[in-house]
Amino acid sequence: MAQMNFGGVVENVVTREEYPLAKALETLKNETIAVIGYGVQGPGQSLNLRDNGFNVIVGQRKNSKSWDKAVEDGWVPGENLFDIEEACKKATIIEYLLSDAGQIAVWPTVKKHLTPGKALYFSHGFGITYKERTGIVPPADVDVILVAPKGSGTSLRRMFLQGRGLNSSYAIFQDATGRAWERVIALGIGVGSGYLFETTFKREVYSDLTGERGTLMGAIQGIFAAQYEVLRKNGHTPSEAFNETVEELSQSLMPLISENGMDWMYANCSTTAQRGALDWWKKFRDATMPVFNELYNEVACGNEAQRSIDTNSQPDYRQKLEEELREMRETEMWQAGAVVRKLRPENN
Repeated sequence: MAQMNFGGVVENVVTREEYPLAKALETLKNETIAVIGYGVQGPGQSLNLRDNGFNVIVGQRKNSKSWDKAVEDGWVPGENLFDIEEACKKATIIEYLLSDAGQIAVWPTVKKHLTPGKALYFSHGFGITYKERTGIVPPADVDVILVAPKGSGTSLRRMFLQGRGLNSSYAIFQDATGRAWERVIALGIGVGSGYLFETTFKREVYSDLTGERGTLMGAIQGIFAAQYEVLRKNGHTPSEAFNETVEELSQSLMPLISENGMDWMYANCSTTAQRGALDWWKKFRDATMPVFNELYNEVACGNEAQRSIDTNSQPDYRQKLEEELREMRETEMWQAGAVVRKLRPENN
């Protein structure tokens, strides 16, 4: 484990050079990893583990779309694809990658197969951090660990196939065997992490819920919508409004930020753009700071977790979700976006 300086703050990180794949395979050579759930993170993590040479099986509810998707991806029923209970029986490491609501529902089944010495692995701190609300309380004689890729399972898999890695956080909630650190780092390398940085279950879920509702998804959609509507209200066409709001950011500017940072992106734009951005960014910071403070407090007190549990546990959750997504998809802004994407050179 190395210590890295991030803007004056020293953090513990583990790189693939320090902990290569061969070492990870050696660490887990006698382990059977069961990936429970084949939804958001399950496909990417299980396929990357399989391609990296680990002994991995998948546990999923039979006669479901996710079961069929696993079969399409090459998992073989009775060989490395099982129902959830059978996979938990066979595993020494249980990767619990169901949705937060799904974890609550299936927990009694998983818990009874957490025999001494096994490891329970999460990619989100939700179930453990809010255990009073979720009821997920692991036995004291198993390791409880976390690897949280900083992106979707789709991105994790895509980057793996490109020979790249997606950065992940890691945490140890409970070290019953004395091997929790080795296990979590080996799994982090196995699923395709670029590098691993240390956190806690609580910090992971607080930052994750804040980020999803903030700059990663909620805030960015809100800012997109506000700017698009202002441009349209002032006579700009849908194409012009979308290009200036979304397309230029996602296709041109974000790659520059990814390469060398925000200041470097500024330096590679016109002096007029630089001046305006420097004059206005603090106004946006000050305007949104109260919202972010409110958001973080709602996460920390558990209100956001409870809202998620209550909503996502409803029998008609998926229908209501699709209706909300359809409403967003059919807004003029994203309808314009669909046309713009078709006009990109790579699509012609």
